[in-house]
Amino acid sequence: QVHLVESGGGSAEVGGSLRVSCEVSGWTDNSYCMGWFRQAPGKEREGVAGINSDGMTSLADSVKGRSNILKDNGKMTFYLEIKNLKPEDSAVYYCAIDGLRPASMVVAVNGRNAFGYWGQGTQVTVSS
Repeated sequence: QVHLVESGGGSAEVGGSLRVSCEVSGWTDNSYCMGWFRQAPGKEREGVAGINSDGMTSLADSVKGRSNILKDNGKMTFYLEIKNLKPEDSAVYYCAIDGLRPASMVVAVNGRNAFGYWGQGTQVTVSS
């Protein structure tokens, strides 16, 4: 059974930085695509960053230039780092995983529909 657990959310200040983690267990395929999504109140869940087993990464325009998606070598643990935080970064952050596909699919319109396995989410609140 595939299980994803996010951690590292919380409160941060505008201009600060944050790192959220996603630990994946039960994924037995060497091929995958993993994505970070976020959902603010009243808004649809949007893709933020993606990474796949081919080493491809993709970042949404909203975080490009101030974020990074990483994978722990040897472990199915993924990280999303965001610097220069803005109030609009406030959201519940979810990680998701599914079979191999382009990382860009994460940040595509309705990219969330391509992923079948999800974590429970972690709240990130950015305030001044």
